[in-house]
Amino acid sequence: MVKIHPTALVDSSADLGADVTVGPFCVVGPDVKLGDGVVLHSHVAITGRSTLGENCQVYPFASIGTPPQDQKYKGEPNSLTVGAHTVIREHVTINPGTPSGDTVTRVGSNCFLLVGAHIAHDCQVGDNVLMVNGSMIAGHVSLGDRAILGGLSAVHQYVRIGAYAFIGGVTGVTADVIPFGMAVGNRASLQGLNLVGLRRNGFSRQQIQELRQAYRLLFANEGTLLERLEQVETSFTGNVLVKQVVDFMTSHSDRSFCVPDISAASSQV
Repeated sequence: MVKIHPTALVDSSADLGADVTVGPFCVVGPDVKLGDGVVLHSHVAITGRSTLGENCQVYPFASIGTPPQDQKYKGEPNSLTVGAHTVIREHVTINPGTPSGDTVTRVGSNCFLLVGAHIAHDCQVGDNVLMVNGSMIAGHVSLGDRAILGGLSAVHQYVRIGAYAFIGGVTGVTADVIPFGMAVGNRASLQGLNLVGLRRNGFSRQQIQELRQAYRLLFANEGTLLERLEQVETSFTGNVLVKQVVDFMTSHSDRSFCVPDISAASSQV
């Protein structure tokens, strides 16, 4: 049974699934689709061609689907999709895509977007991503599955953050961060691997140990990066974690790679 508070404004053309709850003072636009069990707690604004998957929860003053913050955008058709079971906390903003991307912003399932997080136009966010309070990603950013963005971190447009990567609080990221990498700093540099995340997600000791060896080889001083990538690919053919890093680094990107700072050369990886 759909529950709509008397103070909410829900367009008659909106598509509401079973057991949707729309709380006080929410505004739901005509092209919005809310999956079964979605809860809009109060004062939520959802507009545009926005789709929320089943059992999403959205908290007060979140703004979802408003036009992209892009001066080139001229009102072209676009959309936004959010996967199932994602939690969107207070004051989160998510914008749909633009023609300079593929016109779609995508947020995966089981994500946790904390107070004041911002997802800009054309972003592609994987599953189980955590964006801590005040973290922001600019247009065309990609976040891999289970990536974590610390509080008040900011990611430059077109940057890719690999799966299981960890971005420290108050960190500015202007270059791609490899899967499982840990990046920290005013202008981010790699500080090693996200070992805590690797252990928490059940990867074996051998997999992690080989990944650490591959990391050291990738960012050694000898040879070119391409030569080191080839050596890593050859040396760790059976390790799916290493393969994920190699595939990430050999795929197309508009940015350079985030690399270790010399002063952090002795960091644990």
